[in-house]
Amino acid sequence: MGLSSALASAMSGLRANQAALSIVSSNVANSQTPGYVTQTPNQIEVSTGDFGSTVVTTGVSRDLDNFVLGQLRTETAGSGYADQMANILKQLQNVYGNPGGSGTLETALNTFTNSLQALSTSAGSSSAQTVALAAAQSLAQQLNVSTKGIQSLRSNVEQDLGTSAQQANAAMQKVADINTKLQGLAASDPSAATLMDQRDQAINTLSKFVDVRVTVDGSNQANLYTTTGIQLVGAGLASQFTFASAGALTATSLYNIDPAKSTVGALNIKLPNGSQLDVVANNVVSSGQIAADLKLRDQTLVQAQNQLDQLAATMSSALSDKTTAGTATSTTPAGFDLDLAGSLPGNTVNITYTDTATNTQRQVTLVNVTDPAALPLQNAPNANPVQVGVNFSNGMGAIAAALNNALPASHLAFSAAPSPATATTLRVTDDGSGLAKINSTSTTKTISSLTSGNPQLALFTDGGQALYTGAITSSGSQMTGLAGRIAVNTAVSADPTRLSVYNTSPVTPSGDTTRSDFLYSQLTNTVFSYSPQTGLGSANQPFTGSVSSYLQQFLSIQSNASTQATQLQQGQSVVVSTLQAKFNSTSSVSLDTEMSNLIQLQNAYAANAHLMSVVQNMMNTLIQAQI
Repeated sequence: MGLSSALASAMSGLRANQAALSIVSSNVANSQTPGYVTQTPNQIEVSTGDFGSTVVTTGVSRDLDNFVLGQLRTETAGSGYADQMANILKQLQNVYGNPGGSGTLETALNTFTNSLQALSTSAGSSSAQTVALAAAQSLAQQLNVSTKGIQSLRSNVEQDLGTSAQQANAAMQKVADINTKLQGLAASDPSAATLMDQRDQAINTLSKFVDVRVTVDGSNQANLYTTTGIQLVGAGLASQFTFASAGALTATSLYNIDPAKSTVGALNIKLPNGSQLDVVANNVVSSGQIAADLKLRDQTLVQAQNQLDQLAATMSSALSDKTTAGTATSTTPAGFDLDLAGSLPGNTVNITYTDTATNTQRQVTLVNVTDPAALPLQNAPNANPVQVGVNFSNGMGAIAAALNNALPASHLAFSAAPSPATATTLRVTDDGSGLAKINSTSTTKTISSLTSGNPQLALFTDGGQALYTGAITSSGSQMTGLAGRIAVNTAVSADPTRLSVYNTSPVTPSGDTTRSDFLYSQLTNTVFSYSPQTGLGSANQPFTGSVSSYLQQFLSIQSNASTQATQLQQGQSVVVSTLQAKFNSTSSVSLDTEMSNLIQLQNAYAANAHLMSVVQNMMNTLIQAQI
C-alpha cells in the first residue's frame, strides 16, 4: 500500500468515526425522548482498486423490531378498548350500588314487598297503607335515578366519541404530513430517521383509539388500515372522522342504520378517496377506545336500560293486568273463544299450541296495535312466543283475516265467533289438518279502575297518570325508557286506602287482605317471561322468574360483566407492558452500550489519527531525502 492510499484510508476512517460519534451523541442526548429509536451508522467498505479500500458512511438505520412493534400496536388498541369498558362498567356498578346497601334497587324492591306483606297483616291500618305507599314511591324514584345514571354514562360516552375522533384525526393527519416530508428521502437519511420516529409515535397514539394495520412501501410511505380493511392514511392523504353529537342522551336515543331514524351522534369517516362511511354500519373499527365507546353507547348501556325498563314494565303489569282464560268451544275442530272487549293498546291474547309434526310446543302472542305505521311487528329468528300485531278495535272478521294471513304456518284458524257470542269475540281453532293442537288461550287486559272489584291495581303508571299497557307505536314501545318515567298513580297517592279497598259496591270489608295479598304474591311468587333484549335468556327460550329473581339475575350479570372487564383490563395492561419492555430492549437507547461504543470510536479515531501522523512523517522524510 502506498502512502497516498494509506492516507486516504486514514482520512475515510476519521470521517466515519466523526459520523458515528455524531450518532452516539444524538443517541445519548435523546435517551429520554419518548419514541426515539436508537440509531446506528450504516458503513460499507469501498474498494479503491490497487490502492486498497476505504470506509464510507451511507446513512443510519433504526434499531427496532417491526414484528414486536406491530404486536404492541394491536395490544394497545385492545388496552384502549378494555380500559374504557372497565371504567364505564365500574361506574355502572356504582349506579346500582352495593348489594344490600341503602339507596339501591334491590333494597327498594325488598322494602316495598315487605311493606305489602305488613299491609296484609293490618289491611285497615292507615299507617301501614302510608308506609306501603312511601315504599312504592321510593322504588319508583330509585328506578328514575338509575335511569338518569345510565343515560348520564351514555352521554359521557357520546362526548368521549367526539374527543377521541378529534385526537384520532390529529394522529392520522400527522402521519400523512410526515409521509409527505419523507418523499424523496432515503430511509437511511438521518433526518428521515427522526421523521420516522415521529411517525411511529403518531401511529402509536392512533392505535389507542382504533385498530391499526401498517404497511410501508418502497418509497417509505406508511399506509394505515383498520383490521377490516378501511384505509386510514395513504400517501400524503388522511381519512377524517366526523362526529355530529346528539348532546345529552335519553333512553329513547338509539342508533339506527337509517340516519333519518337514528337519534344518537353520527360517527362517519371520510376516506382519502373522498367517499364517506357510517363507522357503525360498516364495522369500520373493531378495537380501541372508539370501538368501546360505540359498544357502550349502542349496546351495553342500552341493554342495561332495557333491564331497568323491563323491571318497571313487568312490575307495573304484574299489579294491574288481569289474565282470563279463553272459553273452550264444543265445535269440531276444537278451539277457544276470546273476548277482546275492553282491551287497551298493548294488551294481548296468548295462544299455546303443539306442533304435532315435531311435537314442539309453541306460543303466539297477539298484540293490540292501533298505530298502523307500527305494523308488522318484528320477531327475532326462532322467537317463542311469536308476536303478531293487530288492531283489536277492527271488526272480528278483519282481525281474523289479518291473523290467518300472518300465521299460515301455524295451522291455526281464526274467525269471528258465531252467535250468540258478542261482536268482540274472536275464535281460534286448528285448521283441520291435525298439525296443530291448541293447548290453552288467554286474554290479558289492564284494569284501569281502582275499585273494579278485582284485586288488580294500577299502582305504577307511566308518568304518574297514563296507564302502562305496553302500547307499541311507530315511535317504539311504551316500555322504552319507562324506568325513567314510572311513578305512583296520583289517584293512589291521593287516597292510600286504595291499597286495600278494591270495591265500593259493596265496600271492601275492613281487614280484607285480598288486594295486598295479590300485590305481594305478584311481585314475589308469580313467574313472568322476560325479553331477550335484557341479555337474559334467548328468543326461543326467554328467561322466566319472579320480579325479585329477575332483578337479582340482571344485577348479578352486570356485576360479573364489570368484574370480567376489570380482569381483562388488568390482563391487557400486563401484555402491553411486556411488549413495551420487549420493544424497548432493542429500540431504546442503552447508555452503557453507547458509552462502550464511544470508547471504541475514540480508540479508532486515535488509531486513524496516528496513522495520518505516521504517513506525514514518512512523507516529510522522503521529501527531505530528495533535497
